[in-house]
Amino acid sequence: MEKQSGNDSAYLHGFTNVEQERLRHQARFAEQSVYENVDLSGVDKLLEVGCGVGAQSEILLRRFPGISLTGVDLSESQLAGANAALEKLGFAEGRWNFLKQDACAMTLKAQSFDGAFLCWILEHASEPARVLSETRRMLRPGAIVYITEVMNSSFFLEPYSPALWKYWMAFNDYQYELGGDPFVGAKLGNLLLSTGFRDIETNIKSWHFDNRHPIKREEMITYWSNLLWSASAQLIVANVVDEELVATAKGEMKRVATDPNAVFFYSFVQARARVY
Repeated sequence: MEKQSGNDSAYLHGFTNVEQERLRHQARFAEQSVYENVDLSGVDKLLEVGCGVGAQSEILLRRFPGISLTGVDLSESQLAGANAALEKLGFAEGRWNFLKQDACAMTLKAQSFDGAFLCWILEHASEPARVLSETRRMLRPGAIVYITEVMNSSFFLEPYSPALWKYWMAFNDYQYELGGDPFVGAKLGNLLLSTGFRDIETNIKSWHFDNRHPIKREEMITYWSNLLWSASAQLIVANVVDEELVATAKGEMKRVATDPNAVFFYSFVQARARVY
């Protein structure tokens, strides 16, 4: 997903083929948690804001066979990847359209959708309220929106890993410098209310894996490692971390992965609201 901004299209993780594949794996890995409470069965025309490489689009089209999906994103390379991926899926044929659009100033017809979906996108938006206001403008009365977002201060690992924690703080600080918000999940209620949405509900979802779930814990640590290190090259170039810190942090993450009493914890927020 590209950072949605009228002026700045910087993105913490980059746009390489490796990153595009990571995003697809991320979507599949988190699918059960993200979609557990998502019900789009009554939606015919769905707007996906920040569709990126189409990773969530694929899941949406598979899980909800009645929808027709329009995905918008700023990045031409991400949209090219999305088109290439969905062209291979028979079940999606004729049901999707990806467009290059600024989520802060969409040129689509107003009130032309009866549902919207945003996932891991507002964290990269310099004006999340404006994105939501534009999303609302696209929705018909009675339409539903689902938003899933990060709450990065919730991250915890045992054994304690000081270099990794320093890297994580630099990761979040740099996202702020790019105009994003790594803690936007906790603000979804206020953002939705201020942009005219109603019937707002928020749900805290947690990944908490310890000795009770050793296989899931191992999978999560691998998944999280890929997410963390996907930004390392850009963080080094930006001079917010150095190679020594990255190497030490990676070593600590490997120690966590092999510790028999390791603990992984992370929470994110999902909101649901309607337009009236």
